[in-house]
Amino acid sequence: MDEVFQTRLPVSPWAEPATRRLPGIQALDPADWLEVDEAYAGQMALRDRLIAEREAEVHALLPEAAAAADELYRRVLAELPRLGFTLAGDRAQCPDGRAVTLDPARPLVTLGRLCQEDFCLLQPGPDGEHVLTGAILCFPAGWVLAEKIGRPLMRIHRPVRPYTEDIGRRVQRLFDAIRPERPLWRANAHHSRAPLYHPVSEAQRKVPGAASMPYVRSERQCLLRLPETGAVVFSIHTYRVRKTDLTEAQARGFAAQPIHGHD
Repeated sequence: MDEVFQTRLPVSPWAEPATRRLPGIQALDPADWLEVDEAYAGQMALRDRLIAEREAEVHALLPEAAAAADELYRRVLAELPRLGFTLAGDRAQCPDGRAVTLDPARPLVTLGRLCQEDFCLLQPGPDGEHVLTGAILCFPAGWVLAEKIGRPLMRIHRPVRPYTEDIGRRVQRLFDAIRPERPLWRANAHHSRAPLYHPVSEAQRKVPGAASMPYVRSERQCLLRLPETGAVVFSIHTYRVRKTDLTEAQARGFAAQPIHGHD
């Protein structure tokens, strides 16, 4: 098991009614979309290893998403200098000292080596429902990219019990309404004992007891529309914090949260 953790949990989604109630969507300042936190070096070392050894498991790009992946690549690179990156020619010097080759022919893989965020691309399918058409997903929280790529939103979330048809309709309306200048975010939080790379097939879900799960795993999930292609980007910044590192107020509130079957 990897030993990469943040030292604090910056968001407590269970603590506020607006973020606790599904889907818990909030407006996002575009300047706050991407983040480099104290776990950057450790997470990126793991991401580099996963991409090198398991690329077929953590990366997928359908042909219809090629233009969207290119647009996302350009958008993210434009954000990097303010986050502590230095870009020169075909190289990026990262905040942890690594030099990453910028390869526009492999846009999602390159982004996966630069950013802590995982990135998923979703585009409308034949019936209008958004379909997962591309992703770099190094830190899946209990799901397998190969089972989701090319699938529409409702099918993607089929194993998630709280994701009812009513919520599915609300989420689809949300995807239809996102404007490029008005990105959105939400967060979740789960009891966990799992490593950051935690793919679990739909057929293998288990529900272990809370006592055996010493961590909090939280995802800051952002949604933004790319203006050129119209694709929706779903980015995931994963936090994993030891329960002993929660503040007293966080620990008290989180202890009352239900157990989910991801880990």
